[in-house]
Amino acid sequence: MPRASSSAQPEGSRVKKEKIVVKEERSKGKRREQVEEVEEEEQHESQEQNERDVDAEGEEEEEEDSQSGSPRGSKRARINGDGDSVPSRSDSQPPLPRVKTQPRDVDSYVPGSIVRIQLSNFVTYDYVQFRPGPYLNMIIGPNGTGKSSIACAIALGLNFPPAVLGRSNEINAYVKNGTDTGYIEIELKGPKNKPNLVIRRNLNARSKTSTFTLNGQAASGREINLKMAELNVQVGNLCSFLPQDRVSEFAAMSSQQLLKETQLAAGDENLTNWHTTLIGAGQELKIIQQAIKDDEDSLKQMQDRNEGIERDVQRYKERKKIEHTINLLAVLIPVAEYRENRKRYLEIKGQQRTIRAKVQRLRDKNEPAHDRLKKYDQDVKNADNQREDLKKSTQKRFKKMSAKCKATDDLEVQSSEIVDKIASLKKEEKNRKKDIDNLASEISKLEAELEKPPSQDLPTKDELTAISEEIKAERQIIGTRREEFNYQMRSVINRKAGFAATVAAAEQDMKKLDNVDVQKLNAMRKWDQDTYDAIIWVRNNRHLFKMEVFETPFMRLSMKNRQFADAVESCFSATQMKSFVTQCQEDCDVINKHINDETAALGRKTRVTTWFRPYNENNFIAPPMSREELQQLRFDGYALDYVDFPEGMRWFLSSMNLHRTAVALNGSAIDVNQAMQLVARPMHNHSGGATFISGTTMNIVTRSRYGRKAVGNMTRDVQRARSLSAPTIDLEVKRQIDGRIRDARREMELCEEERIPLVQEIEKLDQRETAYNALVDKFKRKQDIIKKEATRLTGLRSRLDARQKNIKVLIDKPTAEKQSIKLREKLQEINQQRMQYIREFTDLFHAIIAEQQECTRCGLRYMQINNNRNAFKELCERKDAKYQTALVELNRLTEQFAQVKKETTLILDRGRVALDENTPEVKEQYKQIEKDRVDYETAVKEAAEQGLGPPQVPDSIDMRSSDELQAELETQRANLEMNLNTNPGVIEQYEKRKRDIEQLEKTLEGRKKKEEKVAKDIKNARDNWQPALQRLVDSIGQKFSAAFDRIGCAGEIRINENEDYDKWAIDILVKFRDSEKLQLLTAHRQSGGERSLTTILYLMSLTEEARAPFSLVDEINQGMDQRAERMVHNSMVGVTCKEESGQYFLITPKLLPDLHYDEKMKILVVNNGEWLPEEKDIGCMNDMIDLFLHAQRPGGGAASAM
Repeated sequence: MPRASSSAQPEGSRVKKEKIVVKEERSKGKRREQVEEVEEEEQHESQEQNERDVDAEGEEEEEEDSQSGSPRGSKRARINGDGDSVPSRSDSQPPLPRVKTQPRDVDSYVPGSIVRIQLSNFVTYDYVQFRPGPYLNMIIGPNGTGKSSIACAIALGLNFPPAVLGRSNEINAYVKNGTDTGYIEIELKGPKNKPNLVIRRNLNARSKTSTFTLNGQAASGREINLKMAELNVQVGNLCSFLPQDRVSEFAAMSSQQLLKETQLAAGDENLTNWHTTLIGAGQELKIIQQAIKDDEDSLKQMQDRNEGIERDVQRYKERKKIEHTINLLAVLIPVAEYRENRKRYLEIKGQQRTIRAKVQRLRDKNEPAHDRLKKYDQDVKNADNQREDLKKSTQKRFKKMSAKCKATDDLEVQSSEIVDKIASLKKEEKNRKKDIDNLASEISKLEAELEKPPSQDLPTKDELTAISEEIKAERQIIGTRREEFNYQMRSVINRKAGFAATVAAAEQDMKKLDNVDVQKLNAMRKWDQDTYDAIIWVRNNRHLFKMEVFETPFMRLSMKNRQFADAVESCFSATQMKSFVTQCQEDCDVINKHINDETAALGRKTRVTTWFRPYNENNFIAPPMSREELQQLRFDGYALDYVDFPEGMRWFLSSMNLHRTAVALNGSAIDVNQAMQLVARPMHNHSGGATFISGTTMNIVTRSRYGRKAVGNMTRDVQRARSLSAPTIDLEVKRQIDGRIRDARREMELCEEERIPLVQEIEKLDQRETAYNALVDKFKRKQDIIKKEATRLTGLRSRLDARQKNIKVLIDKPTAEKQSIKLREKLQEINQQRMQYIREFTDLFHAIIAEQQECTRCGLRYMQINNNRNAFKELCERKDAKYQTALVELNRLTEQFAQVKKETTLILDRGRVALDENTPEVKEQYKQIEKDRVDYETAVKEAAEQGLGPPQVPDSIDMRSSDELQAELETQRANLEMNLNTNPGVIEQYEKRKRDIEQLEKTLEGRKKKEEKVAKDIKNARDNWQPALQRLVDSIGQKFSAAFDRIGCAGEIRINENEDYDKWAIDILVKFRDSEKLQLLTAHRQSGGERSLTTILYLMSLTEEARAPFSLVDEINQGMDQRAERMVHNSMVGVTCKEESGQYFLITPKLLPDLHYDEKMKILVVNNGEWLPEEKDIGCMNDMIDLFLHAQRPGGGAASAM
């Protein structure tokens, strides 16, 4: 088992093998989010990277004389005896300032450096604890001992996602196999004069989550991320932390990503912020500049259009003025008529008041006589009411007398019935005794019948039970088997019926397809015989083709919605509609060879059109408008949306621009100018322009490639569809239908084979069922015998019970003497009630006589009073003659007044309607005219009161009569007819365009100001960023080139500038052989060892500028030759063991002899085996080195690494 030890503090550990499964946690912290964003952008940057490869190879001749970039060697360098390379030339550039890092403490650790690592049940470790040094830490040991697990522990322990390791993405898989829990504890150096940070991450093999503690207190992952950001720990940056499984990713990084990662890891701490600002501001500036250009073009275009229609606008305004005058007269005429009618209304109202006073005076004079007449009327009414009351009272008494008489008659009937019943009591008693004797005799006979024993022929209970059990068993057997046979038969019949239905449906579908195909072919034969013959030949020779050949759009296209057929067909020419569409060049060549080039296929010289274009994504032009813009402009969609077609024809239809041709059935709803502006917008692979169809008009919009790049529109009418008016046929569907019919008929035959043996079995079962039915009949006959005997006995018992009940009733019945006494008592009560009714009848008769006399007297008094009233009424009518004459005159004036008032009201309403329906300008002018008139009338009234003449009429008041105003209205209408009508749409466009021009000018001014501000921000950011980036790259490049010179190779670091700041990049160019030229480092061009060497040299060159408190590389020396590996090691020792260097981890499974060693280094050896001896002198690297040096010759200067 592996064991980790250090030269300063060796400790034992026990380790077992483990199966690794890792959980990927979400990336937290700003630095790791940037790494993920860079990975997502790699595919977009690959094209620019390839272009730079070509540029790098083409600039090799200029590189030798160039003074920019990092220095490089032109030939191999000499190597001394210690393995050090000698640079071919000296560095003439001045040293750059050291990047500021956090202050180093007295123990030589930089804040954020790792002071201690403790692992428990983690990957291969049971338990281990060791303390890295503040400078270079070499972790060595055989493969599989757990060296890379230390890199995993550092990344996961500091809450970086498993993705940075390039291994498993589940965190619980890092728990040692066979254990339930584990933990990672890392102690980081704290800021100066502050305690260290101890971070522990607890893992659980059964959970994909984990917990953290910070200095013994529970903490969240976010808190850990914040601490890592404060200390600038960059485990997610490949320039600072390069695990074994991600070494290849460094060379695969795009140049743009390398620049971003380098900025994060080294140089000025504001580099990334400046770069981000430049990227965002640069993109914003491009958008603003393009918007300004588009706005200026639109502004010029709108101004030119408005200048062209100003004369029409002037004529339109004159017409509007006349219309305004007509609208005003339409209001003033009803108002003048209203004033004239109102004057007449007031005259009639005065006459009405005079005659009404006369009528009132005559009415008052005749009032006493009318009061006397009213008194007579009241007396007549009172006498009539009294007479009616007496009539009603007498009628009520007559009704009561009738009721008493009827009640007496009813009692007399009851009395007669009781007398008859008393006389019949003796006869009933004699009959009762006789009935009792008869019942007693019958009861004796029934009892004797019931006591007789049952017949000897009755079946026994055991006999019936045996037959019943036999029937039950047989019925169950027959029922079970019949159910099984019936189920099998139904299944067979249903399946056969289902297959028969399938055949019928498929044959019906085939008929439909054949009809469609025949119609299409007949139409094609009439249209073009050559194309028809070619279609037949293609169908008969499908074996000659590699892929499906589409027999012209005429045959294969159909409409989803026939309303769009005209628009869609207008996108094709007749030749295109008859073109054979192929999916590969070979099929296209077959058709051309057999039909167009030779005569053998069709027997004559013919010419048909074929089409094939290899698909090229770069040639695909996107639709000119988005779906949202289509909806806003009220287009229905693109032409391609309404066509059903085989998928293989999509590229052909795209070449016809069906996906770019917008269609609107309602042409009046489309703003053609706005649609032109949208479809004419330039695109990245198209200068702008497209076709759209509005109603029955096709608009072909183009943009000039020269001068002002003006937009033009050519229109033509959309013709009625002829080719797409019929459906199409799909041969693949036809083949599928044929297959369905064959399969269904085969299944029907199989079903018939299954049915025949089932019929035979059912016939056998029917014979057995006949025997079963005979047994059932025998059982039923025996049951019937028993039922008849049971019915007879039940009937006898019922009759016996009835006779016994009847005899009991007769015996218990009362005697005739008792009944006679009760009936005589009831007869006496009835006679007493009859005498009472007779007395009440007599009293009512006497009362009716008295009331009748009083009623007669009231009638005579009513007649006298009524005659007196009629005589007095005639007298009053003679006195009212003058009153009636005046009243008639009043009614005449009232009707005339109402008529005039109605006419005036109608005129007033007409005037209000005219005003309400008029324009706001007319309403406002009318309001001012009325105000001036009121002021004038007030002035006239005041002048009259003062004895002065009327004032002068103001010009704003129109004093003309309604007839004069009507004449003026006719004149204005004639003027309106002479003024030619201008399209209001043109005026609306002019005014709208004028407002748009004003708004666009304001927008343009704002955008130009914003452009200046963004450009200023870019300049400020670039003035800070570019010099700082150049200094950083120069510093890295000097070290990088010097390192390559030392091994006799060449390397250079350069900045690749671009207009788009997001595409600025750091290019690494290397060459490893004299015959080569400098080439861009990629994931495929160089060998694995060359990529590893380049990677480690770049990271070493970056080390002195790094801001991270620690860095790590894992097995970077894989694939290197000994010379390169020795140089890398010695250079790394020199770089990472300087006084100002940060903490560095180098993980390697192998070492060469005679390597440089520095006292600041710390060697951590991971050993195999469960335990190591704890003796002081065993396992101590320092002692081992001392022993080795002692054995070497003096001045050897190298240590043997184990």
